[in-house]
Amino acid sequence: MNFTDPFHDEYGDKLREECGVFGVINAADATAITALGLHALQHRGQEAAGITSYDGQEFYTRRGTGHVAENFSSSEAIAELPGFMAAGHVRYSTTGGAGLRNVQPLYADLASGGFAVAHNGNISNAGTLRGELVSRGAIFQSTSDTEVIIHLVATSRYPTMIDRLVDALRMVEGAYSLIVMTPEGMIGCRDPLGIRPLVMGKLGDSIIFASETVAFDTIGAEFIREVEAGELVRVDFEGKVKSLRPFGNHSPRPCIFEHVYFSRPDSIFGGQSVYSVRKAIGEQLAIESPADVDLVIPVPDSGVPAAIGYAQQSGVPFELGIIRSHYVGRTFIQPSDGARNSSVKRKHNANRALVQGKRIVLIDDSIVRGTTSLKIVEMMREAGAKEVHFRVASPPTAHSCFYGVDTPERSKLLAARMEIEPMREFIKADSLAFVSIDGLYRAVGAKQRDDKCPQFCDACFTGDYPTSLTDLAQRETRDAQLSFDKVA
Repeated sequence: MNFTDPFHDEYGDKLREECGVFGVINAADATAITALGLHALQHRGQEAAGITSYDGQEFYTRRGTGHVAENFSSSEAIAELPGFMAAGHVRYSTTGGAGLRNVQPLYADLASGGFAVAHNGNISNAGTLRGELVSRGAIFQSTSDTEVIIHLVATSRYPTMIDRLVDALRMVEGAYSLIVMTPEGMIGCRDPLGIRPLVMGKLGDSIIFASETVAFDTIGAEFIREVEAGELVRVDFEGKVKSLRPFGNHSPRPCIFEHVYFSRPDSIFGGQSVYSVRKAIGEQLAIESPADVDLVIPVPDSGVPAAIGYAQQSGVPFELGIIRSHYVGRTFIQPSDGARNSSVKRKHNANRALVQGKRIVLIDDSIVRGTTSLKIVEMMREAGAKEVHFRVASPPTAHSCFYGVDTPERSKLLAARMEIEPMREFIKADSLAFVSIDGLYRAVGAKQRDDKCPQFCDACFTGDYPTSLTDLAQRETRDAQLSFDKVA
């Protein structure tokens, strides 16, 4: 959601979704519903939260850093946001991206009236578009790529708001799920490839949009369907719903990492239970890479469903050999690398009585830089494990994401620098294996990956990016020119 994509120690050695969105229209208690929906999406963004509401005359916005409960749990906070339409956003920050000016929804007064937008994803040509807009006199108030969309809408010459939005989105590349509020109603839309998720539900006479179906469960709403790739769904204040498909037909490429890690396991994604798919990934992993061990142990919490599948497929007992504390502060507050490393033991503690003298296999959803995996393996050996094997419920993460996921530079990805055996040596495991890309596809219901037209965005594993990466290409060209100039 910003122009830089660093990786954050404070969240551990994991890829992180940068945001979640929620919106409701035609509800008497729109803001309260939105706050509850955002609670269910808190896992998608824990740095800041915001809600914008509309009462038929005015737009009202409240934004703050921290969790949803820190900003929207009081009746006073809800009362500040009157109206029957509201949209909310939870986010993770990136370097240079912290601070209230980047907390969404973003709002602007346009010539046609108020315009608020909540965005999940990343515009991969935002830097280029921003430069063009600034050269024409645009003044930006944030470093978020979402603001580029607002300026494109504001400068479009089409007569209606929906046409101006379509015109703006035709100029952007990358990934987006948007919830837009205007004086005419609410619009939910996904990019032409449907990379980022967006679902649609109903609560009485209210229409709801959210990043995940679990948000509907929380408020007692009915799940209607996914907003399809390239679809714009417009809802007015009379309850009329209209679907538009202005971008032609494309083969969808939803992010496969939603199945692996991002979505809550109690959500439905792509018509499938996320929990069931994760178990199926574990089963595939056991078929492809069995281990002669006494216990199957998940790295909590994200490794649990895959570990259950691995144990059931292999016939090896599943046990909680690592206990996770849910009450540990962010590790970035620690003053040194040594203190940050010690945070692994504060977050995860070995169940010594269980693992001592045992041969174990650890199941995790991914390995990014490998630092946490190393600490976990060392912790299990210190607890007396006889052998420590490691299995990963995704293929090696060897490429950065440019579609709204917070990833390190590729040079910092362990799988980009090493083959499997050096990776095993780095994390000090007795063996290391990843599920294959075809095994991952089988777990989500496909026989195998279609290399000519992949069914998902799996660029973090394959390097097969489904869109142009204009800003990246320009940075690489500039870097190459600088290197040439230095040599010359």
